[in-house]
Amino acid sequence: MSVIDAPPTGRERPTADQPSRTNLQQASAWARRAPLLPALIFMFIITQLPFVATLVISFVRWNALRPDLGRKFTGFGNYRAVLSDPDFRQSIYFTIILTVTVVLVSLVLGLLFALLLDRPFRGRGLVRTLLIAPFLIVPVASALLWKQALLNPVYGVFNGLLTAVWKLFGSNNPPQPDWITSHPRLSVEASLIWQWTPFMMLILLAGLQSRPGDAIEAANMDGASRWQMFRFITLPHLRQYLELGGLLGSIYVVQNFDAVFTITSGGQGTANLPYSIYNIFFTAHDYGQASAAGVIVVIGSILIATFALRTVSSLFQEDGK
Repeated sequence: MSVIDAPPTGRERPTADQPSRTNLQQASAWARRAPLLPALIFMFIITQLPFVATLVISFVRWNALRPDLGRKFTGFGNYRAVLSDPDFRQSIYFTIILTVTVVLVSLVLGLLFALLLDRPFRGRGLVRTLLIAPFLIVPVASALLWKQALLNPVYGVFNGLLTAVWKLFGSNNPPQPDWITSHPRLSVEASLIWQWTPFMMLILLAGLQSRPGDAIEAANMDGASRWQMFRFITLPHLRQYLELGGLLGSIYVVQNFDAVFTITSGGQGTANLPYSIYNIFFTAHDYGQASAAGVIVVIGSILIATFALRTVSSLFQEDGK
């Protein structure tokens, strides 16, 4: 057999007139990714570079009120100072209490509203729109609404209703409590619960509408009660939706600043982590310790976000089966 008649070995290089399939695939992949590069670069500049700068500053002693100390690398000194500060530890405690309370109560109320909206009735679209409305309000406006329109001791709605009820029973001296002063933590929690209940309701309503119809029909044929269907069919089906709502709500509530700043200004033990960072940076002007506190909050948020992403991925995998 001559060289010309020899079978190809598969190692011949493609000529210039016949580009390889690998090069074509790479060119096609870059053609699809190229329009996304400007957005990727923009997001990197906006999010990652400031975080890198914050991480670097967290290892530097930098207090604008003490220029005589200068700027000096201090290692983990800022982290030790922040974690040993009793006010910062109190803010960690309040952040945990605030997050757990808001998320749990919002989930329970959201589940009740989702069960209500899952049933057909006249005016359901209007009721759904009204229940979603608090989540669409700007957080600062929501906090101002609670502080001025609802909780104000002089002209607030709550005291107005209390006065009307008191006069209904024949009393001419109704109490006018200052809700924010007497119940500061409850005031912040109520504002956030009112704002985040619609978010939980939407997630759980989507879970209710994705229930398997054949299982519900079989339970009805077997004579199962409403409570039994809710306990053994609906609640297990909503488990991942409850986890998703709780984890996503925790991420946002941990980072909440508007309600604390607007309603109580961090007073009476209501300073959470974002407000403490704001106070360290803009009041104490200690940029090193503020950066260290910010890094601690980011690490905590990343841990929560990791669980949230795992829940979302498992939810998608289950829906794809």
